[in-house]
Amino acid sequence: MGRTAGRSPEETRRSLLAAAAEAIRVRGIHASLDEIARFAGVSKGGLIYHFASKDELILELVRTELAAFQAAVDAALDPADAAPGRLTRAYIRAVLSGGDDEARESLALITQLMTLPAVAEVARADAERIDAALAADGLPEDVLALVVAAADGMSSAPLWGGSAGSPAHRRLADRLIHLTRHPRLWESLPWP
Repeated sequence: MGRTAGRSPEETRRSLLAAAAEAIRVRGIHASLDEIARFAGVSKGGLIYHFASKDELILELVRTELAAFQAAVDAALDPADAAPGRLTRAYIRAVLSGGDDEARESLALITQLMTLPAVAEVARADAERIDAALAADGLPEDVLALVVAAADGMSSAPLWGGSAGSPAHRRLADRLIHLTRHPRLWESLPWP
């Protein structure tokens, strides 16, 4: 198959994945291949040339979204930081990257698709991979659990009408990162 409309096959695949994401956001999980093809500006046959089924398309969409999140974490790694908690700090920066609507849309999309068992399995495996990497990052288990749960909660607040990127959120993000650098602060609190 030759190039269509000046796009390479990889550009067409990316366009189809973006169209699938948009169609699912607009029409829900039951968006048809015809609707996705229309969103992408290709024929249904053109879509099927790249993705043999809707399931294949959705799984690739989810893998792409998860890989984009991992790339954001990797980009947030500080090359000068070699201390324990380095990956956790990058994770916090990635999930709390002030007002990142794209990341929240990605999270909402994957959440919407989690009703499909194959998607739930891919997401579960990715979460296990991230959890294992964070667990090996050198922080005490309680500190890791606290900062990751707080960052995840803060990042999802806009999905429920909350704000992101406010001074209070930035201050809390800074404190979470500080806690990863000084985990003994947590241990020094007067716990019952």
